[in-house]
Amino acid sequence: MKNVPTLDIRRYDTDREAFVAELGAAYREFGFCGISGHGIARELIDGAYDAFQRFFALPTDTKMKYHVPGSGGARGYTPFKVETAKDSKHADLKEFWHVGREIARDSKFADVMAPNLWPSEIPEFHPYGYGLFEALDQLGTRVLRALALHIDLPENYFEDKTEQGNSILRPIHYPPITDDNVPNVRAGAHEDINFITLLVGASAEGLEVLTREGEWLPITTEGDAIVVNIGDMLQRLTNHVYPSTTHRVVNPQNANARKPRYSVPYFLHPNPDVVLDPLPQCVTPDNPKRYDTSITSHEYLQQRLREIKLI
Repeated sequence: MKNVPTLDIRRYDTDREAFVAELGAAYREFGFCGISGHGIARELIDGAYDAFQRFFALPTDTKMKYHVPGSGGARGYTPFKVETAKDSKHADLKEFWHVGREIARDSKFADVMAPNLWPSEIPEFHPYGYGLFEALDQLGTRVLRALALHIDLPENYFEDKTEQGNSILRPIHYPPITDDNVPNVRAGAHEDINFITLLVGASAEGLEVLTREGEWLPITTEGDAIVVNIGDMLQRLTNHVYPSTTHRVVNPQNANARKPRYSVPYFLHPNPDVVLDPLPQCVTPDNPKRYDTSITSHEYLQQRLREIKLI
């Protein structure tokens, strides 16, 4: 059986050519790869998870103080059964919070990137939440360097296109499933919208990726590995050289269904004004250009948020 590989990102500095080739091959095949050796402190990850779990344990009325209707959930709290995978009949069984990038309020992107909200009830939420945001942002930048080299772009090609990116850290709580006949799944089959997603620690099984052969492959990681997958914006920019693979979070078929599940993906986005036209390096006779219309990453994001019923 095929497996999504896990690669040690420290090899980027010690064994670059082979690492870039292996990473590129993993993404071309699966759109997913595990990344180990990233150096993000266990204490930061554990401290963030602890703060997030304590927030989700608060009474609903308290959490709803941080819900901003009409904002698409861009910042703060989004309650249960709002987000719905595209073309799915049932809303996802989850509640979540969004932490965004801190930018100067006189930035040209200030109108599309709101200030963060922080729950006063959990003082650790802010330092751990933003600390994890920054650590995953830096790791994502390192992964993008390798992805750039693999398609013959300069190593730092993505950096000035993501340093003001509208990226999101999303702590998620999937509650225990108490009804055997629930039609909803924890997260319906979907592709991510952004450039790349970094998933740090999932407290229970459930994540599955759809292989090219049309089979659902469970993703499990060992040790400190972080799962990193391609999103639709990077798929479009690379003319599908890097595929954005369909994935889902299924309800466990064992006692773990009765336990809550927590996960914290980081959605790394390009700057809002980046144009997502296929790169010439990724257009070949075998892979002709797939998109004729230009669209900015912000326009693309708005289109997709409407589809998943967040706006």
